[in-house]
Amino acid sequence: MLDYAMFAVKVTTLTPLHIGNGRELLHEYDYAIRNGRTWRINEDALLDAQPLDDPRDAERLAVTPPAQLLTKPEEFRPDSPFFRYVIKGTPRSSAHGAVLREQIKDPFDRIYLPGSSIKGALRTMLGWYGWEQRKERPEIRRLGRSAKWAATEYEHAIFGRDPNHDLMRALQVSDSSTAAADRLLILNARVMGRGGKMGSPIEVEAIRSDTAFELSIKLDRALYSDWAGQNRLVGGEWLEELPQIARAYMDERLNQEVKWFEAIPGARQVADFYRQFARTTLGRNAFLVQAGWGAGWDAKTFGSRLTADGAFMERIIVDYRMAKGARRTGDPFPKSRRVAVSFNERAESPAAPLGWLHVEMKER
Repeated sequence: MLDYAMFAVKVTTLTPLHIGNGRELLHEYDYAIRNGRTWRINEDALLDAQPLDDPRDAERLAVTPPAQLLTKPEEFRPDSPFFRYVIKGTPRSSAHGAVLREQIKDPFDRIYLPGSSIKGALRTMLGWYGWEQRKERPEIRRLGRSAKWAATEYEHAIFGRDPNHDLMRALQVSDSSTAAADRLLILNARVMGRGGKMGSPIEVEAIRSDTAFELSIKLDRALYSDWAGQNRLVGGEWLEELPQIARAYMDERLNQEVKWFEAIPGARQVADFYRQFARTTLGRNAFLVQAGWGAGWDAKTFGSRLTADGAFMERIIVDYRMAKGARRTGDPFPKSRRVAVSFNERAESPAAPLGWLHVEMKER
C-alpha cells in the first residue's frame, strides 16, 4: 500500500447551499434592488467616482446610503465598475436596511466550497460509525460541563486521545474550485417547527442547485500504517471505507427526515425530496452529504447514537439548555428544520431542504 492516496472529488449541489461568511449585507448600503436583480455594490469604486469639489460633498457622502448615489438607469449594467456582482432575483423585503446574509467567497467574489465544511461533515459521519465500532454508550458522567466541550471524552475515545493522535489528521480536504457569482440565488428560508409553524423570513445568498465543484482529498496512510509505530493513528480502515460509511450514515438520516416531514402539514414537497434521495442508487465511490447552514443539530453531532437513549437525551437537553421555547418532556429533538420556501401573493410553503451535496471520489 502506498504511503498516501489522492482522490479527485466532484461535488454537486442537489439543493440550494448557504455557507455564510458571518457578514450581513444591508439594503441600500451593501446592495441595491433594481429590475428584478440584486446588485452588490462596489462601495470603493462608487465613492471614488463622486465629486468632491465642495467641502460639503464629503459630509453628504458620509450620511448618504451608497445605493442612493446611483441615480442613472444606465449605471445598472453587469459590467459597471460600481457593482461587484449581480444576482438574478431579489430579497422579499425591500425595506431600507433589510438584511441579506452573505455567502462565503474568495477575494475575487467567486464562490467555492471550503474544505473545512466538507471535512466537518465527513468527521460527523466517521464519528457516528466509530461510536458503534468502539461500542460506546451514552453516559452522563462522561460529559463535560460546557455544552461546547461536552463530547470531548467521546471524541477522544473515537478519534484519538489528543490532536497529535486524532485520526482526522490523516484526512486532508482541499478547498474546491471556484464558480462565478452568477451561480448564486437569493433564497428565502425559514425555520419550520413540527406543527408546520414557520419562523420569521431569513434572506440569504445561496449557491444554486446543480452547481459542480472539484476538490481533492488526500489520505495520509503513513500516519495509520505500521511504519508510524507507537504514534500510529487508530481507525485508518474507516478512512479506506469512507464512501460506504457515508452511505450507511445517510441511509439512516434520510429515513428520519422523510418521517419528520411526512408528519408536517404542507411539507409534502420537502418530504418528496428526501424520498427521492433515499431511493437514489449511488455508485461505489459516491455518497450524499449535508453541509452548511441548512444542516441542523443531528447533522453535526453523534445524532441517532444519542437520541436512541431517551432518558439520556432528556437529561442533556435540560442540562445544556438545548431547547428553545416551550418544550414538554418526551417531545422529539430537534424540533425544527431549516427549509427554503416559495411564496406567492396568497401563501408561502416549504419548497426544499438546504445544503445537500452529491460527492463522487475517484482515486488518482
